[in-house]
Amino acid sequence: MNDHYLKKLDRVTAILTQLQSKPIVRAQDLAQKFDVSVRTIYRDIKTLENAGIPIIGEAGSGYSLMDGYKLPPVMFTKEEVLSFITAEKLMQKFSHQSLGSHYRTAMEKVRSVLKYSDKNLIQNIEKQIDIFNYYPETEDHIKDILPIILESIAEKRQLTMEYKTIDGSISMRTIEAVGVFFEFNYWYIMAFCTLRNDFRQFRVDRILQIFKTQNPFLQEYGQINDYRQNANGNKTIVKLLVEKKIINHLSNSKKYYGLIEEKETEEGMELTFETEWITDGFPRWLITFADYATILEPEILKIRLSELLTDISTKHQKTPAN
Repeated sequence: MNDHYLKKLDRVTAILTQLQSKPIVRAQDLAQKFDVSVRTIYRDIKTLENAGIPIIGEAGSGYSLMDGYKLPPVMFTKEEVLSFITAEKLMQKFSHQSLGSHYRTAMEKVRSVLKYSDKNLIQNIEKQIDIFNYYPETEDHIKDILPIILESIAEKRQLTMEYKTIDGSISMRTIEAVGVFFEFNYWYIMAFCTLRNDFRQFRVDRILQIFKTQNPFLQEYGQINDYRQNANGNKTIVKLLVEKKIINHLSNSKKYYGLIEEKETEEGMELTFETEWITDGFPRWLITFADYATILEPEILKIRLSELLTDISTKHQKTPAN
């Protein structure tokens, strides 16, 4: 079998996997994914139909498998099996507790269709991979909160919730969830709040009660990143003077925290940021190298950093021995 037919076999098998995992698959998307022409995809679909796979649809609209049609379990490559193990370790450390149990049962189903040799591979390697997380886990008031939120997004239904703000006040909110995201060791909902008539982000561990309603969304929303890039629309300019000897250690993180300009001076590197996280994320990051940096502006960042350092010092002061 020459290389051309091997590539076609791999592609046709991958197309079948796409049909199993999605309700509708467009020829244009498949052509882009496999870097071939749309006409080639049409021929591949015909190959699957000739093999007895009941495919519904036609060129120009999209394809799907006949409802109720069952295929034999998918066979995984050794590389895919190893990626499952690594992903499982990441999920154990970083997934929300309301998703962890569901992921474990899903992985049990994946393991059940593996070949015997692959099961031995998992047994031999899974104890050799670990992920170290130095942040304490957050505790939520509601056990299955993320699945409730994700279901509301999929079904386009409003949520009502009892929410506790950072100052301790409690209010009832009706929201239309756009998505969820993980940041600074907390899960957040990005949502349209009907009370504020604007987009807001809510920390999941501050939700005391939540209910999915039968009320549909009042408007259509895009992807969560469309809203994350302009969260609340409030950005603050920050200027830091950082000693040159540690600047290389910030090469990756400084862009994440909104670096927009970097200028070398005699005193050090002057870094300018544009950040939305002036009260929480940015000062907590700054603490990690604060002894090598001077805050040039704004004053609010100096105050917030001082507050955090005072809290840390108070928390870790040793009680004098009696």
